[in-house]
Amino acid sequence: MRLTTLVSWLASRRIKLGFPLAIVVLMLAQPTWFTWFLGFTIAVVGEALRIWAAGHIEKSTEITQSGPYRWIQHPLYLGSSIIAAGVVFAAKSGVVALIVAIYITTTILSAIRTEETHLRSVFGVAYDVYQVSPNSAVNRSFSVARMMTNREHRAIAGLACGFGLLALRLIVNL
Repeated sequence: MRLTTLVSWLASRRIKLGFPLAIVVLMLAQPTWFTWFLGFTIAVVGEALRIWAAGHIEKSTEITQSGPYRWIQHPLYLGSSIIAAGVVFAAKSGVVALIVAIYITTTILSAIRTEETHLRSVFGVAYDVYQVSPNSAVNRSFSVARMMTNREHRAIAGLACGFGLLALRLIVNL
């Protein structure tokens, strides 16, 4: 398999690959209430960043430069990475940390590479300028409707479900 094909495959299937990974994480997790609360707090910070970004981004129609996009080129992916760190802390397992690190590194980097190729093909030089200096101010307010259109409610539900299952594991193991 060519590298570009593998990168594209990983980018397009990162969410579907996350479901079996979540089952593995649940099976290997050794949480305590302390690690669960710490991990949940970290994950909420990551989700807050994702919500903020999703309330600003207009996917494939523009180079978004409002909200967190003024300072960070890929805030949705950074938020996902922070959520993953929260899961690692909550799970309290070295094996989980290794598996999640491999998953996040391969899928997020693949998604970034694929997305940047797409944006460069659609927006050309304007995207190259944004990459050099993303902090051009664009006044656009956060929009809950935009966040919902970008389906961030699914990520919120996934976060709640995942940490709910980790909490259930703690309760059942007591």
